[in-house]
Amino acid sequence: MLLAGLTAAGLFATAAPAATWRAAGLTFSDEFGHFHLISVSGSGSFADPVVIVEEINTVGPIVLVIRDQDYRPELGNQTILPKVISLSVIKIVINRSGLPWSAFDMELREEINTPSPYGDGLSFGQMEAFPRPLESDHFQVWENLHEPLDRITFYRGTVQPDATAQFRFDITDPTAKPEFYLLQEPRLLVAGPRPLRRQLATAGR
Repeated sequence: MLLAGLTAAGLFATAAPAATWRAAGLTFSDEFGHFHLISVSGSGSFADPVVIVEEINTVGPIVLVIRDQDYRPELGNQTILPKVISLSVIKIVINRSGLPWSAFDMELREEINTPSPYGDGLSFGQMEAFPRPLESDHFQVWENLHEPLDRITFYRGTVQPDATAQFRFDITDPTAKPEFYLLQEPRLLVAGPRPLRRQLATAGR
């Protein structure tokens, strides 16, 4: 499982000011820290995908926050009508952790503390009539799990320190909430049992 749990400890208290970008009617933020969002562009169509460029500075899990561009949580407008989301995404990730990665996990969630179930609609392209294959330039194999959570695992490859890896996938949701999350976690290239993963914190949430 990508994330064993989330806590309210102060892990992100010292994070740098958040970078926020707008594309495809959404905003993208690195406000939880431990990575830097360099740019986001594109309309989200297959011909003009949303291209997300980021540097990851850790081997623990990180969270990309994605919101409706009109969402204003400080005004309490969480009852706005949901929109349909259908995004083709290219994610470009620079490994600044100083360690080689042997795999890369991604998970979608509508609630930060709760895995996304089948019934909430949010998925990696599950609602498409003809789902497009997942792609990566550094990993040969991928697995897409729909139950009991929405997760992709890319493996059988290596991303060396300071190297750039590219991933292509779709995000769909017919009844999207005004805010959702893309959780990401690179795996270390190590021998032996996989270590327990650090828990995420969501300070102030």
